[in-house]
Amino acid sequence: MILRTLYAKLALALVLLLLSVGALFALLTVSATRAYLEELSQRFNRDLARNLVSDEALVRAGELDRGALEALFDRYMVINPSIEIYLLDLEGTILAYSADPGKVKRRRVSVQPIREFLDGSELYPLLGDDPRSHDRRKIFSVTPVPEEKEATGYLYVVLQGEQVDTIDAVLGQSYIMRLGAWALGGSLLFGALAGLVLFRLLTRRLQRLDRLMDRFRASGFQSYSQYAAAQAPVRDEIDGLGFTFDAMAARIVEQLEELRSQDVRRRETVAHISHDLRTPLTALHGYLETLRLKWESLSESQRSEHIGSALNQSDRLRRLVDQLFELAKLDARDTLPEMEPFAAAEHVQDVLQKFRLTAERAGIELRLKAAQDLSLAFGDVALVERVLDNLIENALRHTPRDGRVTVRLAEADGTLHVSVSDTGPGIPAEERQRVVEPFYQGGDRHRGSGQAGLGLAIAQRIAELHGFCLGVGEASGGGARFEFRLPLAREEIVNRS
Repeated sequence: MILRTLYAKLALALVLLLLSVGALFALLTVSATRAYLEELSQRFNRDLARNLVSDEALVRAGELDRGALEALFDRYMVINPSIEIYLLDLEGTILAYSADPGKVKRRRVSVQPIREFLDGSELYPLLGDDPRSHDRRKIFSVTPVPEEKEATGYLYVVLQGEQVDTIDAVLGQSYIMRLGAWALGGSLLFGALAGLVLFRLLTRRLQRLDRLMDRFRASGFQSYSQYAAAQAPVRDEIDGLGFTFDAMAARIVEQLEELRSQDVRRRETVAHISHDLRTPLTALHGYLETLRLKWESLSESQRSEHIGSALNQSDRLRRLVDQLFELAKLDARDTLPEMEPFAAAEHVQDVLQKFRLTAERAGIELRLKAAQDLSLAFGDVALVERVLDNLIENALRHTPRDGRVTVRLAEADGTLHVSVSDTGPGIPAEERQRVVEPFYQGGDRHRGSGQAGLGLAIAQRIAELHGFCLGVGEASGGGARFEFRLPLAREEIVNRS
């Protein structure tokens, strides 16, 4: 339907509005003009009835001359048919008149307007009953007869008689009236055309935006055409809607692309999980099967060796499952950090203490380098410890004997920088962006330590929960360096603690 478009609805509303305004204007103009002319005529002819009595000598010797009155009726029906003259008694009953008898429909008129007129009312136009109609009222002039002090009736003059009604109908067909009607119609038509053009200009951008959105939907929300340049000014609500569409469409495309990437990663994760779970499960099953079948033929040392190997594979399987659950919780944002201020240097020292024995056995030196007078960090102590555990364990695993693992703490840019570096072979530049992905092991796969490649991914998720990312780079000695940042505790938080 044609009215389904916004432009068509606006156009119809404009046309109806202009027609309503035109009709109302014409009605008010006609009513105001008629009221003005009636007021002007009544003011001008206020004393007409009294002048008729005086000029025509209708009162003689204190009595109303009926003969002179009849002659007045006859003369004015010919000379001035626009007025009608009536003789009334004090109650308003019509006693005589200058009109055709068959056209007078009232026997009496209301005396209330007459009394208001004689009392000097200035509220013009003052309307009285029209004897030719049961409900119509007209302007009039009136005077008591034969005289005001000894009045026995009224001379009641209707100033707009039946002839005036006919003239009004003729004026409706006059040139001036037609010219006024054409002027009004032309003005309304011009207003309608100008409004339609303006509506077209205003709705053109909406129609363009509608087409862009329709094409975006037709593309399966895969691609879209931009409404406006990024730096274009926002002129009004339509431009604001267009910019909102651009932002929304870009976000939808980005999210769909992210969903596709997540689906690819999910498939890869399932494949990696299947592989990494299958390896310890197969080994565990093999050791247990060997023990069941060859228990009697195996020596005590062989049994102990097989049980130890089975326990190692079981422990490896447990760690892998724990890491998978931990990573899944972090990805799902089920784990929310419990932020609190803490002394980072003391906390790092406690974490390093857990790895002292492992480092000594591997011939690796553990160091802590912290700046003096460090501010309190603000974060989840348990999650930060988990990050340090993963990074230090990863560094120890990749650092050769007589190597060194160093943890550094320093304040910069209003945050606390925590870095873990080693003196191992380092990470190739092309792999540094991917080492934090789940199951990614890259060139380290040949080291084969039985790890699934989830530790760095977990560290990355925890760093993101604190508002930062895990940075990967090259240490000064050529090894790998991992860095994350923590916000500093604000003074009011420290005081509250």
